[in-house]
Amino acid sequence: MRIAICNEMFENWKIEDVFTYAAELGYEAVEIAPFTLADSVLDISESERTRIRKAAESAKIEIAGLHWLLVSPPGLYINHPDADIRKETRDYFLALINLCADLDGKVMVIGSPQQRNVMEPLSFEEAWEYALATFSEGAELAGERDVMLCMEPLSSDQTNFITHPDKAVEMVNAVNHPNFQMILDVCSTAKEGLDMPTQIRNCAPHVAHFHSNDDNGYLPGSGSVDYPPIIEALKEIDYKGYVSTEVFDFKPDPQTIAKQSIEFVKSLL
Repeated sequence: MRIAICNEMFENWKIEDVFTYAAELGYEAVEIAPFTLADSVLDISESERTRIRKAAESAKIEIAGLHWLLVSPPGLYINHPDADIRKETRDYFLALINLCADLDGKVMVIGSPQQRNVMEPLSFEEAWEYALATFSEGAELAGERDVMLCMEPLSSDQTNFITHPDKAVEMVNAVNHPNFQMILDVCSTAKEGLDMPTQIRNCAPHVAHFHSNDDNGYLPGSGSVDYPPIIEALKEIDYKGYVSTEVFDFKPDPQTIAKQSIEFVKSLL
């Protein structure tokens, strides 16, 4: 297992400074939210992509990949009733895959809860088919570019589309491509009242990424989640991917969060 951290909590930091600081603390990778780089990834030039990639290399840290994929630009929606919006979102999704590969990223987290909700007049089944079409096309490009797409089951207070790990596995099986797997997130799993070690074992063949946090949305070890059995379950399934800290409360500051998080995770590993 490799320890990573998400960059959006480093508000207003240059990405190269995030790389340097994370590496100094002992992180092996940084996971990037694309909206922190530009409003649209279409505006990130080839030279800027090269600069970001080389900045990570210089800091001796990996770019784990991308998450919060569809937050920006506004209007993206993966299973919208409007075909033009679905096409725009699909095209942007493909552009994100190319960005991830250009940065030498390994994984892309399909979260973005507000851009995937089932909205009227669609049924769940109709939304599912629209999402499946986009994910299937994305998986083909991801295979060509050596990027792993990871479906994220999110808690039902965030979205009404794929809230249980079993449903994420169902989507993985429907896409049926080696470059489309899933991620488990501690906070979302806890909010759904599910036992994380059980879910890790149940989903073992498909777990390609892992978000560490706690049931309070803060850093791992700060809430009531029992962490040692989670790490033991990851070891049991021989998980070799990233354990990447993602928090939703940025107080008191990114330095404190990053330092306390890696100290906690390393103490378990």
